[in-house]
Amino acid sequence: MPQMNALLISPEFPTSYWGYQHALEFVDKKSVMPPLGLLTVAGMFPEEGYNLRLVDMNIEALTDADLEWADAVFTSTMIVQQQSLVDVAKRCREAGTPVVAGGPHPTSFSDELDHVDHLVLGEVENSFANFLADWSAGKAERIYDAPAKPDVSDAPVPRYDLLKLDAYDSMASQFSRGCPFDCEFCDITKLFGRVPRTKSDEQMLAEFNTLYDLGWRGGIFLVDDNFIGNKRDAQRLLTAVAAWQKERGYPFHIYTEASVNLAAMDDLMDTMVDAGFNMVFLGIETPTAAALAKTKKGQNVKAGEDNFLLEAIRKIQHKGIEVAGGFILGLDGEDESVFDAQIDFIQEAGIVRAMVGLLTALRGTDLYKRLGEEGRLLHDSTGNNVEITLNFVPEIDPEVLVAGYKRVLTTLYDGSLKNYFARTLKMYEHLNPDTPANRIHGSGITKRDLVAVGRSIRRQVFSRQGPAYLSFLAKVLVRHPRMIPAAVTSAIIGYHFEKVTALSVTKYEFKAYLERELHQLQEFIARVAENQADHIVEAKAHATAALARVQKRYARIQVSTRRDLRSMLEGFHSAVDAHLAQLEPVPVRA
Repeated sequence: MPQMNALLISPEFPTSYWGYQHALEFVDKKSVMPPLGLLTVAGMFPEEGYNLRLVDMNIEALTDADLEWADAVFTSTMIVQQQSLVDVAKRCREAGTPVVAGGPHPTSFSDELDHVDHLVLGEVENSFANFLADWSAGKAERIYDAPAKPDVSDAPVPRYDLLKLDAYDSMASQFSRGCPFDCEFCDITKLFGRVPRTKSDEQMLAEFNTLYDLGWRGGIFLVDDNFIGNKRDAQRLLTAVAAWQKERGYPFHIYTEASVNLAAMDDLMDTMVDAGFNMVFLGIETPTAAALAKTKKGQNVKAGEDNFLLEAIRKIQHKGIEVAGGFILGLDGEDESVFDAQIDFIQEAGIVRAMVGLLTALRGTDLYKRLGEEGRLLHDSTGNNVEITLNFVPEIDPEVLVAGYKRVLTTLYDGSLKNYFARTLKMYEHLNPDTPANRIHGSGITKRDLVAVGRSIRRQVFSRQGPAYLSFLAKVLVRHPRMIPAAVTSAIIGYHFEKVTALSVTKYEFKAYLERELHQLQEFIARVAENQADHIVEAKAHATAALARVQKRYARIQVSTRRDLRSMLEGFHSAVDAHLAQLEPVPVRA
C-alpha cells in the first residue's frame, strides 16, 4: 500500500494576551502551547499507510520543501487564525497540494472557505475516518459534517511525539467538552453542547504518561471550557491525578478554565490543589449585576450578596489557586460607570492576569442572533479579542465605549506597571502558598529561572518599569519571601501584557489616523474631479504630502511595533495610488 504524506499545519496566531509572545522571549520558548486539535486528529490516522509531519507556524516557518513533501495538508483553526489560513491555502494552491480544513473557524464559517478543498466540520471523531477512506479511494466529498456529538471516550491520545517539546512553555490536554451554562455571547454550547462529555481516568492518565515518558516537565493546560461542568467526573479525575502526581513528585503544574461556582465546591478545590492545580481562569465578565443578567450569566450573581464575585475569588485564592479572569466591556445594561468599576474590581481582587476585551458578537451565538434581529450587527468578528473594534452597535455611545476601554487597559497595564505590581501584591496577600506541590518543589531556582531573571533585570529594571519593579521585589522579599521566583515570573508576564496593550492602542490610533488622512484626500480629489486635467498635479502634490506625514508618524512608532503596522501602511499607499489613478486622463483613441 502506498504511503500518503500528511502535513499537519497550525496557522499563526496574532500577538495577544493569551499568546504570551513577549514573555516567552525571556525563557527561550516560541509558543505558549501546542495545537491540541491537530495532535488529536493526528491520533486518528491509521497506524499504517500514512507519514505524518507537523508544522506549527507559531514556532517555525512553513517551507516550500514541506509543501513539496505533502500529498495533502490538514489544518485546524480558530477564528483569529483565519488570515493565516488564507495565506497557507494560497501557498498550497500554488504548490498543487489540497487543503483539508477543520476546527471552530471552518465549522462556523464553512460558507466562506472557498480557498480550501475539503471541510471536516465539528467534532471529527465520527467522521474523519470516512473522509480518509473516501480520499484514499479518490472520491472525497467537499464537506463532511459531524453526524452527532461523539463520545469523547473514543478520542485518541494526542500525538505529542510529533512536537518539538522544547519550543513550548506548556503542554495542552482536554478532559471534557461542553458547558452546562448558556451565556449569550459564548459559542461553546453551540459547538460542543450543554451536556459536558468527559474522558475516562485511564484516557487522561495515558496522556499524562505519554508526556511524562517523552520527558515533559512543567505546565499542562486542561483546555476544557468549563472543567467543573460535570462536577462528579471532575472529582473522579482529580483523585486519580492527585495519586499520579504524588507518585512522581508533581512533575506537572496544571491550570484550567472553570465557572465562578467553583468557589462553592470546597472538597473539589481541595482535590484540585492536591492534584497540582495552581491557576484557574474564570469568566468574570463584569461586576455589573444588570449586565450579567442581560447576558444570561446568572452563575456570577447571588441575590442579596453585592460582593459575591469578590468573595468567590477570595475563596479560590485562599485554597492556593491563582485566579485569572476574563472581562468584557460593551455589554447591554452597562453605563459609563463600568470603566472605573472594572478597574477597581480587578485591582481589589488581585487578578494579575486580567484579560479585558470589547464585547464581540460571534456567529452562531444567541447574542449574534439577537443583535441581528435588532439591526445592531455591523460585520462578523475577526476573533481577535485585543483588537479595538466593534462589530455591533452598543447601547453605550461607541466613542465613549472605545475611549473607556482604552483607559481601562492603559490603567491596568500602564507603562510603569505600577498598578500591575500593586494587584500582584494584593494577590499574594490572599494566595495560600502552602500546597503539596509547593512543599515538594519549594522555592528552588533553576538555571532557566536565573536566565529569565537576568533578562528581566536588563529589560525591566533599566526602563520606566524599574522603580515600580524594584519596589515590588523589595516588598515581596519582606512580606512574601517564598514568592520571589513567582514574583519574577509575574514581572515578566506584566512586561508582555504592557507590550500587548501598547500595541493594541497604537494600532487603533494609527488606523484611525490613516482613515482621517485618506478621508481628507478623498474629499480633495472629489473637489477637483470635475477639472482633473487642471488639478492632477495639485492632487499628486496633496497625496505626496499626505504620504510624507503618514511616513513621519510611522517612523515615530517603536521599531518593535512597526512590523505589526506595516500592512496598514501598505494598504494606505495602495488606497492613495488607486485614488490618484482615477484622476489620470483617459487616452483618446484615434
